[in-house]
Amino acid sequence: MTPKALAHFRQLLETQKAELIASKEAAKDTTKPVKLDQASVGRLSRMDAMQGQAMAIETQRRRDLQLQRIKGALQRIDSGDYGLCVRCEEEIDKRRLETDPAAPLCFDCASGANT
Repeated sequence: MTPKALAHFRQLLETQKAELIASKEAAKDTTKPVKLDQASVGRLSRMDAMQGQAMAIETQRRRDLQLQRIKGALQRIDSGDYGLCVRCEEEIDKRRLETDPAAPLCFDCASGANT
């Protein structure tokens, strides 16, 4: 991969990383424990709040997973392995990387064709 292409993908990854971190900070309050005081909040309202909290926790888990994928891709750029499938070591199609710059697998390995 050319140095220009690597710089392009590094910029995409850094931008995604910054957006995820900002989103994570903005959503901190949504994962706090739900107060169960029946005198101030009705049962259905508490259930709704608990469901909202569960959804926020899952969203946070997905953000953390994506941040790990991005960090891995940035490490692969630094080590010179970026753009190569971590399973079969074939080159990952540039169109796939444009769609998901953190993709660690080529299309065939991701779809299970190379199992």
